[in-house]
Amino acid sequence: MRKRLYALLAAGALLPLTALAVYAAVTRVDPNPQHAVGEQLDELNGVAIYYNGGVNSVQGRNLTRDGYNLGLRYQCVEFVKRYYFERHGHRMPDTYGHAKDFFDPTLSDGGLNAKRAMWQFANGGTMSPKADDLLVFAPSLRNRYGHVAIIASVGRDTLQIAQQNPGPFGSSRETLALSSREGRWYLGDGQVLGWLRLPSPSDAISDGQ
Repeated sequence: MRKRLYALLAAGALLPLTALAVYAAVTRVDPNPQHAVGEQLDELNGVAIYYNGGVNSVQGRNLTRDGYNLGLRYQCVEFVKRYYFERHGHRMPDTYGHAKDFFDPTLSDGGLNAKRAMWQFANGGTMSPKADDLLVFAPSLRNRYGHVAIIASVGRDTLQIAQQNPGPFGSSRETLALSSREGRWYLGDGQVLGWLRLPSPSDAISDGQ
C-alpha cells in the first residue's frame, strides 16, 4: 500500500514537469508555413520587425559592433531595445531581463526606471501614453515572461502598438482600448502594467534621482 502511495505521489510530481517540457518543446516549433524565421514582417520608423516562429524560439543573441546587448533574436525584447538603439541611440544600463522585468513595481508613478534609463508610468496613472513609449505587459498563464511593444500611434480612445513575437499567427500590429476617467489613463484589459518613456534632452538624469 505504501509503495503504491509513493508511486502515485511520484507520478503526480512528474505531471507538472512533463507539462512544462511539452510546452517548452511545442513553443519552439514553427507551425506557420507562410513565413520563415527571420523574415521581415513590418517596420516602425525604419526599424525592422522580424518573424520568430514559436514564441520561445531563439536565434542567438544580437549584439552591436561594440558589444551592446540588444537581446535574443527575434524575441519581443530584442525589437524594443533595437528600436531605441537604432532610432534614438539609447542604451539601457541593464541590458538583460525578461519583458516583465522592464516594469519596476517598486517605483512611484513617473519615477525614473534606472535599469532602462527611462521614465516609468503606471497603467491607471495620471500620465497618458504617447507614441514611441515602451509598453509592458504582465505575465500570463500562456506567457510567464510578459511582453513588450512600442506604441506606434495614439488616437482618442485607442492606440496601436508595434510588436515582435506575438506568436506564429499573431500580428505585428495590435489595437488597444484607451480611456480616461477622473484624470487617470487606462489602457487595455488589465494586462498592461504601464509604459516607459525616453527622457527629453532637457531632463536631468543622474544616479541620484
